[in-house]
Amino acid sequence: MPDQGPLLTPQPQELEELVRGLHAEATPWQPAGLGQHLHWGPPLQRPCATVSTARLDRIRDHAVGDFTVTVEAGLSFAALQQALAEADQWLPVDPPLAGEGSIGGIVARGLSGRLRHRYMGLRDQLIGIELIAADGSAARAGGRVVKNVAGYDLMRLFCGSWGSLGLITAVTLRTQPRPRQRRRLRAEGPPASLAVLRQRLLLESPLSLELLDWQQPAAGAPQLLIGLVSLDAMALASQEEVLRQLLPADLTLTPMGPAADPGDAAGPVPAGRWLLRPAVPPVQAPDLLGDPAARPWTLQLGAASGLGLAEAPVTAGDEVAVAALRDACQRRGGLLTILQAPPGCHLPAWHDAASRPLIEAVKRQFDPLGQLSPGRLPGVQPASGATV
Repeated sequence: MPDQGPLLTPQPQELEELVRGLHAEATPWQPAGLGQHLHWGPPLQRPCATVSTARLDRIRDHAVGDFTVTVEAGLSFAALQQALAEADQWLPVDPPLAGEGSIGGIVARGLSGRLRHRYMGLRDQLIGIELIAADGSAARAGGRVVKNVAGYDLMRLFCGSWGSLGLITAVTLRTQPRPRQRRRLRAEGPPASLAVLRQRLLLESPLSLELLDWQQPAAGAPQLLIGLVSLDAMALASQEEVLRQLLPADLTLTPMGPAADPGDAAGPVPAGRWLLRPAVPPVQAPDLLGDPAARPWTLQLGAASGLGLAEAPVTAGDEVAVAALRDACQRRGGLLTILQAPPGCHLPAWHDAASRPLIEAVKRQFDPLGQLSPGRLPGVQPASGATV
């Protein structure tokens, strides 16, 4: 990986002028929030200045009654959740993090966790965005209320763009009332019976499922993690009773405390661990968990989405194991993205998407000089020889 260029943390009023200067000099640069995730994904292919939004950290407007909030991109995710909690609201996303993450950085990576089962993905929470393009021009799209979303759909385009199209400066997001009651339960038993339970929960049950995830510890057996949510304890108890009635006879159902669920109690992913994002068609998830290539990994996969995470400590020969898991995903019509890897990993973070020509055309429109995050364009495999 090339040496990093200077870290620039301009004042909000200086940002547009700074970017215009970088454009005039054709200087390569990468957008950043709090700088905790710059090592994720493909490496930059040449030294770049880093333009941080760390000083854009205000909540501009919280429309409590409309359940929307407008925040600057440098505000930390934790600070936003804390502020929303004072109004008994929250942002229902659970992205994987390597440290304190900014709202702008989370949107730029576009990664949602297991809560997408009920609340949909991160891009579905976006209703407005403000940004600075590569030439320093400011733009905005969407609106500040759900019923008044106008303009080009830049929200979904920039969500998951990995800093390759422009610098996000502010976003408007939907919020939700904080759930009153939650319960996590783990179903264990024969894989075939777990698959039957999954089908019943997705197609036949009236339950308010907050999450439904396959999970499998390294060298362990697959399980189903079930999350229930309700407004009061009595209704939650009724949901659990319905769940037990749907349970095949050879499965066991174990209540879990928050600390027992890695998704609820997990901290940042340490630098000494692999972090992968497997994705397969949902019906292929049980088959993937049974593949020998999945055995070394701590895995979780959305039972309805097929999206998940795979973790393991960094040890010798791991690239072979990563390549085997990627091959197992691809043979089932899926893919695998490397989010975090040890220095010097020679595997590409992602492969070409079928829509690569369209992706590259969009890139040329937003960044004609190729200044922004060179080598890090989602859906375009980095040049050979690049190391993660």
